[in-house]
Amino acid sequence: MNKNELCKRIADSTPLNQKEAAAAVDAFIEVVKSELAQGNKIQLVGFGTWEIKERAARSGVNPQTRKPLTIPAAKMPKFTPGKILKDSVNG
Repeated sequence: MNKNELCKRIADSTPLNQKEAAAAVDAFIEVVKSELAQGNKIQLVGFGTWEIKERAARSGVNPQTRKPLTIPAAKMPKFTPGKILKDSVNG
């Protein structure tokens, strides 16, 4: 499912039209990005949690040249599904 299909499904199941649903999806994405950029955690009970995890610097190998290289430390967004979401996926 892509973003357009998601917006159509939201529009079909709510009183919103497809343009309004797309605006709501865009707003949701922007809020999640903004909050994570500030280091905040977002928790939707039953659905899941988005948070930032620190990934330490590590060594790696360039697959083309086989030369060693250092992969810098980075902050990575992480999503952890909630119990209700996991249960609905697993039947």
